Amino acid sequence: MSLLAVAGANSSVGVYDIDNSLKFEADNNEYLSRTPSSAGNRRTWTLSCWVKRTELASSASMQILSAGDTYLHFDGDRLKANFRSAGTNFFFATNRVFRDTSAWYHIVLQCDTTQATNTDRAKLWVNGEAQTADWLDSYDNMALNYETLMNSTDEHEVGKYTNDESTYAEFFNGYMAEMHLVDGTALTPTDFGETDNDSGIWKPKEYTGSYGTNGFYLDFEDSSSLGADSSGNGNNFTLNNIAAADQATDTPTNNFAVLNTLHRIPDTTRKEGLTTTVKNNNGWRTIISTLGVSSGKWYFELSAGSEYTMIGVAGDAVYGGGGTWENYLGALTGSLGYYGNTATFFQDGVDKSPTNVSGFVADDIVGLALDVDNGKAYFHKNGTYQNLANPNTSTNGYTITGDAPYFLGLSTYQQSDQCEVNFGGYHVYSISSGNSDGEYGNFEYAPPSGYYALCTKNLAEYG
Repeated sequence: MSLLAVAGANSSVGVYDIDNSLKFEADNNEYLSRTPSSAGNRRTWTLSCWVKRTELASSASMQILSAGDTYLHFDGDRLKANFRSAGTNFFFATNRVFRDTSAWYHIVLQCDTTQATNTDRAKLWVNGEAQTADWLDSYDNMALNYETLMNSTDEHEVGKYTNDESTYAEFFNGYMAEMHLVDGTALTPTDFGETDNDSGIWKPKEYTGSYGTNGFYLDFEDSSSLGADSSGNGNNFTLNNIAAADQATDTPTNNFAVLNTLHRIPDTTRKEGLTTTVKNNNGWRTIISTLGVSSGKWYFELSAGSEYTMIGVAGDAVYGGGGTWENYLGALTGSLGYYGNTATFFQDGVDKSPTNVSGFVADDIVGLALDVDNGKAYFHKNGTYQNLANPNTSTNGYTITGDAPYFLGLSTYQQSDQCEVNFGGYHVYSISSGNSDGEYGNFEYAPPSGYYALCTKNLAEYG
């Protein structure tokens, strides 16, 4: 069985659509900030947010929202809410771990310290499921009418936490979407989401309630004003190291493929929403997509790190674990790769030595059009298809081997090389022309007719 996802969990396709998310990168110190001019209700409030993690670490803290020492974050792979004050900890953390970088998680944190029962003063849900005593590790309980720092006049930070002494800061890696903070009301997940009747997947729905004094709604839809509050309160956030290019179309209602880190490939650094990998030492490393396909026609692009880069496809479980990542695409049976340095295709461990194939170098855009229905793969360099191939006429495609589902990917060899993939939802490299698949995605070169970006909406319709 493959260790990789065929489709990311909690990737809904429904009536209520979320169009955009915001990518956060800890290495770039990216976050949003706002300091309320007056305090709201510090005893009763609700936070709702969708997040997609992109970098995992057993000890790192990945912050979602903080207000002084009141904050919600991933502590390693556990989810933790802290309500610390004056050196006293009030927190609870899930015993569950959240390591699926192919999935969106919906998190709702409710605080109501006016409740008579101490265990009712803070509640946490993930994907509509209450994190009950079976799931929680708690430390003390907040006192009756305890005042948190949420909705206080302390700086509120999305994607960051700064400790009291400002001696260190912690940031978030991943995507966030649909963040609501409701000041003065204790709400539950059903105010923000619901279970899809057909799939059983938890999905977002429109929130129609009020927000209170310091409440806000960040939908990240305006690329020119990504910190804009859409609640009507005008509680806008300041951007810190964030630009319009950090807006993404990878959302809970249309989940795009990213690079898979399930088996934690060594000697590489993954960043920028799992669309970029940097090589730390010489030696082959192969990384493939989080989403796999068993039918349909698919397209993605790669900005090469150097001529020692490969783009390609692999069948199910070929690069699923163990030391398989040490083999370049095409070295193992069931895989195929286009190599820049020697201008050739490798397949099932054999150099196919085709004619009419050009090499590529750093910053060239190479693309792969994969026709699973007919078992063919087509590669281009800067828009010119190699081996005199033409995916529009099904001419000169390479026959793919291995078993479905198939995963798109790259191999990189040279130290310090930076490779940047574009599955359509987010990309790092600059796009000068802008082409979609007719549905979704944004690419440098136009996908062939009938080929689509690798995302859950396209999978539902064309996969």
